[in-house]
Amino acid sequence: MATITLELTPELEQQLRDEAAKQGLDPSHYIVNTLKERLRSPLRNASRLSKAEANLLQKINLGLPPETWERYHTLIAKRRAEMLTPDEQVTLIKISDQIEQANAPRIQYLIELASLRSTSLEVVMQELGIESPGYV
Repeated sequence: MATITLELTPELEQQLRDEAAKQGLDPSHYIVNTLKERLRSPLRNASRLSKAEANLLQKINLGLPPETWERYHTLIAKRRAEMLTPDEQVTLIKISDQIEQANAPRIQYLIELASLRSTSLEVVMQELGIESPGYV
């Protein structure tokens, strides 16, 4: 069997681990199963994306640098352990604000993509593997 090494943001890694745990699978098995499922997906057989769709997908996939996500998750862990300093709390708030600012246009791009595809936002998010936050 061949080996491929992937660089994941800490957030995506944790999400993969959480989903694997929910299904009672080892994370590597979960990832392989998910990839197999995705490759069998009807989206894979779809014709080329329009320029507008490709542009929107590119904008949707823009995100914060991995270093920012690492810092964010470190600060979240410290907050949960009740070991966050006041300076770290300020930093956590700033990063949280950056995440919110990045997600606002992302949602708009998802809505535009749904409109282009004549479907709902929920369907597009499901097709792209984007989960809505639990607090919505």
